[in-house]
Amino acid sequence: MRTFDPAVLAQFAAREGIAAGLLVWIEAKNRETSELEAIGLWTGVDHFEFSIGGQSRTYYGAGTLLRTDPLDSVVGLSVRSQTLVFSSIAPEVQQALRGYDPRLAPAEMHMAYFDKMTGNLLAEPMRVFKGLVNTVEIVTPAAGGAAEATVELLSASYRLTKSLAVKKSDQSLLARSPTDKFRQYTAVAGSIETIWGGLKAAKPGTGSEEKEETPRREDPGR
Repeated sequence: MRTFDPAVLAQFAAREGIAAGLLVWIEAKNRETSELEAIGLWTGVDHFEFSIGGQSRTYYGAGTLLRTDPLDSVVGLSVRSQTLVFSSIAPEVQQALRGYDPRLAPAEMHMAYFDKMTGNLLAEPMRVFKGLVNTVEIVTPAAGGAAEATVELLSASYRLTKSLAVKKSDQSLLARSPTDKFRQYTAVAGSIETIWGGLKAAKPGTGSEEKEETPRREDPGR
């Protein structure tokens, strides 16, 4: 259950409308330097610096984030999908989607609540979504059209759907530790015949075993 700051709860209780902004934070690899960098975008009319978890973050506004699907909260491990629409002509969006490699980049969404009269931030923004970037679609419009970029986010539970098989391959073990040879022969192990005693194991796919006579040893006492 989410716990709201008392100032935010007071605004809810007043039933006089809510002044809120949606924040999006993406951490992706820079295509030129291969370094991990972060960028923030939000629905506000100007750039704003927020403190989140003790860290100061700059979020770029002025129309960078145009709209989003309604946010929903679901109990359980089901994978949630969230679609965001950005202005693709904004330089910050260009950097996030073209200058960085956003595929599977970690992403977070927060809600920030403001005082309607003063415009001051009521409390630290509350996280409402955590996941990763799934797909990015940048549309080049016809003359007079709107230049938009659509980004689909998937919730963090998406990682639970990842197959574990790749973690057991020889290449994966070597990438983790160059001296790990435990699965060196995994790829060819199933194609090698093995003989245990008088039984010769069948090749994969034959579904049978071939019995081979073991040479009889003569008893010198007979």
